[in-house]
Amino acid sequence: MRLWIWLWGMNLVLILSILSQFSKSAAETTSSPSEAPICSEQDRASLLSFKAGILQDTTETLSSWTGKDCCDGGWEGVQCNPSTGRVNVLQIQRPGRDSDTYMKGTLSPSLGNLHFLEVLIISGMKHITGAIPASLSNLTRLTQLVLEDNSLGGYIPPSLGRLSLLQTLSLSGNHLKGQIPPTLGSLRNLVQINLARNLLSGPIPLSFKPLQNLQYLDLSYNLLSGSIPDCIGIIPDQIGSLKSLTTLQLSNNQLTGHVPLSISRLQNIWYLNVSRNCLSDPLPVIPPKGIPSLLSIDLSYNNLSLGSIPDWIRIKQLRDVHLAGCKLKGALPHFNRPDSLNSIDLSDNYLVGGISNFFTNMSSLQKVKLSNNQLKFDISQIKVPEGLSSLNLHGNQLVGSLSTILNNKTTSSLEVIDVSNNFISGRIPEFMEGSSLKVLKLGSNQISGSLPVSISNLIELERLDISRNHISGSIPTGLGQLVNLRWLDISINGLTGQIPSSLSQISNLKHANFRANRLCGEIPQTRPFNIFPAVAYAHNSCLCGKPLLPCKGNLQKKIGQ
Repeated sequence: MRLWIWLWGMNLVLILSILSQFSKSAAETTSSPSEAPICSEQDRASLLSFKAGILQDTTETLSSWTGKDCCDGGWEGVQCNPSTGRVNVLQIQRPGRDSDTYMKGTLSPSLGNLHFLEVLIISGMKHITGAIPASLSNLTRLTQLVLEDNSLGGYIPPSLGRLSLLQTLSLSGNHLKGQIPPTLGSLRNLVQINLARNLLSGPIPLSFKPLQNLQYLDLSYNLLSGSIPDCIGIIPDQIGSLKSLTTLQLSNNQLTGHVPLSISRLQNIWYLNVSRNCLSDPLPVIPPKGIPSLLSIDLSYNNLSLGSIPDWIRIKQLRDVHLAGCKLKGALPHFNRPDSLNSIDLSDNYLVGGISNFFTNMSSLQKVKLSNNQLKFDISQIKVPEGLSSLNLHGNQLVGSLSTILNNKTTSSLEVIDVSNNFISGRIPEFMEGSSLKVLKLGSNQISGSLPVSISNLIELERLDISRNHISGSIPTGLGQLVNLRWLDISINGLTGQIPSSLSQISNLKHANFRANRLCGEIPQTRPFNIFPAVAYAHNSCLCGKPLLPCKGNLQKKIGQ
């Protein structure tokens, strides 16, 4: 300032005024240090290129991507680092399970130009197709890459192995094929890997061995083959890796070999699911203190011949025990900590005998599946635990009546009852208001009497099967009040009269079967009843109208008879 005074002397006031105006002008055109800078032109161009690759967007997310500043908070799903003005989060997710919201298009390779991106989540868009761009390997700052529940195809780019900071990788629910790239084993910071529900084939890479930070691994519902490597989930004594693993799901593949004893070293694992594979005997004998954190186990549908439930499973304080199709024999098992059990599946085995003491002290039980065994007892003597939501006893040798499991107390909590394919007799009890039933399957028994008018109280019901019984009388008009019904099978009974026109209110019915009764009259001429196949109405007395032949003039006389 002294230099300016020395040069201009008397013009000091004028110069100070000019400087003041200059400062004011600069403040108007330049952001102050406290304001976030606008996003870089490179990032904005990359985002707009991605937007251009999306041909349809019913989520309306991309409609907010307007203007020059993608960091002002107006671009939905886009976040920026406030100090640099570079995009560091791109998160586009379908809200809930709304089937009407999706994006249709492909993933632009320009996403690989968002070099400061730390989180990339594009999930649940359903109709985003094409390949995963190999350019995503340029996102070296990425910690989360989630592209699940889209329709992506092709192969997993091996170059993703360059994302050294990646902690979460989820590509589940797509149409990805080929082998799992061994290069993913170089991602030492991975905590979660989810590649489930794809078309992946080949072996599980041995390169997963060094992933010591891995806590969650899901490779289920693929076409994987070969034996389970010693390096994942199931740890050999000499490796001792994956000490942080809490969840291991390898279900629905073609894995062979044995479940090794080394799983007892997994101190933190609480969820173990190796169901629907080709694993064979012998099952390891786990020490009493082995896998101390285990809460849920599923060994169903392998090549296991257990005979009885291993002691190390029975004595643990487990929440879920699923041993379907494991060739269990003898009476129903006794669990040392029945109060902790939430879900039991012992279906498709060779269990025999009664059920009288099985539910004792199972105060937390919500779901039980004992279907397709050889259990034989009077169902009227069963003591259903309070709070039970699903009871499946399909395909046994049960006798007795339904009065105990179908009453006001039980149906207030039970949502699923399946006692089909047994020898149950008697009548269908009356239904009280307040029922929570969504599925009621009574088919293939010896039930007689009429379908009670109070069926209209089951307003939550979505599936009703009373087929292959001796039920007589007419179809209650109140059945039409069950507007949530999706599946209806009343075939092969002795029902008479008409199909009530009130059933036309059930507009979302996907399946109906009225075959082999004594029904007569016009089929409701509304969708979906007039477009069901003719076989759904076959072998009745005199049903007519689409999809059968048109009704004739003397129809009313036949109905009266």
